Amino acid sequence: MENKKERKKDENEGGSIKIGPKLLELLSKLGEVELEDVEIDAGELEIWIQPALPAVIPPKAVAPTVPPKVAPGKPSEIIRAEFKPLVQTYPGKITEVKLGATRAEGGSRGKTLVIGGETSPAFYLFEEVPPNSPAVSVDVFDTEVSLPRALRTYVQDVVGNPAAWAKLAVDKFEADAVTVHLLSTDPLIKDASPTDASKTIEEVLQAVDVPVIVGGCGDPKKDSEVFRRVAEVAHGERVMFSSLTRDMANAGILGDLAKTVNKYGHIVLAFTSMELNHAKELNRRLYEFLPRESIVMDLTTAALGYGLEYSFSIHERARLAAITGDAELQHPTLSGSTNAWAAREAWLKMGPEWEPRELRGPIWETVTALVLLLAGVDIFMMMHPAAVRTMKEAVKSLMNLGKAKSEEISDWVSITI
Repeated sequence: MENKKERKKDENEGGSIKIGPKLLELLSKLGEVELEDVEIDAGELEIWIQPALPAVIPPKAVAPTVPPKVAPGKPSEIIRAEFKPLVQTYPGKITEVKLGATRAEGGSRGKTLVIGGETSPAFYLFEEVPPNSPAVSVDVFDTEVSLPRALRTYVQDVVGNPAAWAKLAVDKFEADAVTVHLLSTDPLIKDASPTDASKTIEEVLQAVDVPVIVGGCGDPKKDSEVFRRVAEVAHGERVMFSSLTRDMANAGILGDLAKTVNKYGHIVLAFTSMELNHAKELNRRLYEFLPRESIVMDLTTAALGYGLEYSFSIHERARLAAITGDAELQHPTLSGSTNAWAAREAWLKMGPEWEPRELRGPIWETVTALVLLLAGVDIFMMMHPAAVRTMKEAVKSLMNLGKAKSEEISDWVSITI
């Protein structure tokens, strides 16, 4: 009873009534309070309403984007866009070198070869069609040699007779040139004399009318003696001597040999072993005795599976350096693609998945040559007739492609076969 009286006293104390909590309770339940027949007589009225949390208005829902419907079936047309390859010009040019000489030029060749002359990377046909087609020279030996069966099948009747072998290479294999390797002059084989070697070259020159490349035995001193004699006998024929090396320079015989070659109107193959600095050094020495148009480079050919990627790299680097201005490398290049037959995989009897050997060997030689063709090599020494034929067809195809008129092939997409 006492508590009720005190609470009533508190509620009326000072003539004020606290109605705030009651209003909040009603508001929370009903959301709205309407007072009727209420009379408030007070000097001061205070209503305390605690602030509620701010109302969060949800964002407007955005309708998802629906991609346009595509009609079923094939497109009605192909979007046409013009493609323009980046065409560049280069400050350098590969020196043109001529092999062989006609009667009017002091020789007796019915056909001559011009290699080199390029001003762009190999077969960048959108920039330039090579001015001279790459050529193939078929290897001939002046003595009996051991050959894989896949090769011997085609030449067994002429082995040991270089003139007949050369004629076979030209008439049946369609060689652009012939390379006669004078292996019999090797002191470790027959040690044939320079005079004997010169007679062999005379016979070959009479048997064929294409340019001739004269290969030595690899002994610097003996090769120098043989080359001097052959240069004199073949005066005016513009044969190419394979090869002049740094070993000859180190032996002090390079200068005199180069002078003799130049005196009788021939050209040289400068051989170095996959090192551009050595190639540049050898060329600098030769410039003292020979005009630039009498030098071809052999940067070394490693066969497929035996370092072909290194050969590709060195030949490509030489070509790019030459056309960008390195004058000491601005010479056409030769590949001894016959080196492919030194790879065991080209002729060795292997599992059935590697057969038939009759095809594996020429494929090995063909791939070796084709890879270096795309690196910029200008002339190839080869042997197997199938490899020679394939190589010549590939070169012809590339050269014809470069000479095609764009307006004649622009509709190839619409052609029906």
